[in-house]
Amino acid sequence: MSTVQPALPGTESTRIGVAVGDPNGIGPEIAVRAALALHAATGERAVLLAEDWLIARVCETLQLRQDAAAHAFDVHHCGALAREDWQPGRISAAAGAATVAYVREAVALRRAGAIGAVGAAPHCEAAVNASGTAFSGYSGLVAELLGVPRGQAHLFLEAQGLRVVHCTLHESVQSAVQRLNPAMVYRAALAARETLQLWGVAEPRLCVVGINPHAGEDGLFGEEDEHVTKPAVRAMRALGWSVDGPMAADVALSERQHDAYVAMLHDQGHIAVKMLSPKGATAWVAGIPLIFASVGHGAAFDIAGQGRADATALSDTLVLLHRALTTP
Repeated sequence: MSTVQPALPGTESTRIGVAVGDPNGIGPEIAVRAALALHAATGERAVLLAEDWLIARVCETLQLRQDAAAHAFDVHHCGALAREDWQPGRISAAAGAATVAYVREAVALRRAGAIGAVGAAPHCEAAVNASGTAFSGYSGLVAELLGVPRGQAHLFLEAQGLRVVHCTLHESVQSAVQRLNPAMVYRAALAARETLQLWGVAEPRLCVVGINPHAGEDGLFGEEDEHVTKPAVRAMRALGWSVDGPMAADVALSERQHDAYVAMLHDQGHIAVKMLSPKGATAWVAGIPLIFASVGHGAAFDIAGQGRADATALSDTLVLLHRALTTP
């Protein structure tokens, strides 16, 4: 294992940087497993962003030979976590600070041209907030690091062909409904549309789901859709977009006839995606000038450090990132 060197000026790397997430969770273990799987599937060597000693310890737990690890991936030593603060299974401010440092270093490597995209293992919101960083998910953090307004970055979940972008995320339902407005719905839809176009979908077919049951039933179940989702859809159609809705969330997310769905609330999108793939969802960040994706599950502190975590979701995510970087 070695420290990666920046690419030469003018070159575009197809390598993927893997921020290992909360080091006290399963992130380091599944990062190693996923990097091995990526190399086996594509021949690409990932770059793990963590402490070199931490990855060495993980390899020992997984009974992975040093030469096998060195053949499959590199380690970019971050120096963000002291050895005594590595305590698998424990939520701590030190681990939260390291989580942020890994992502910050990944963004720096992308700017330097050493990597082409970033994959991230699961974080712990409590740990990051305990470290003094206001945090409600990777989307806002990555946007801030890139100098992009937080409201421009949106979580874009994908599993088995179902793609859902979220207008609001980690906040109370009351707060989310009070904040929602047509501009927020438009920005989320625009982020999904532009991301899909980058993936080769020239004219994405979008569907906006309603805030209330039955999308409000013309005001019978609340006025929110009359003032938020309906005006947003009218504005998108005026621009010539292919967009339906607002449609009842249960109907829209079960019929799966669109390229992406615009969900108003966290659970609208998450429940649908995780019913399809509890452990295999990919969490893209749409609306930013960086290809960034994480996973749809948590840090699983109860099994951290035991060498038995399932790396399927992160493995699938790294393959999708590789495809995004290498497909013309």
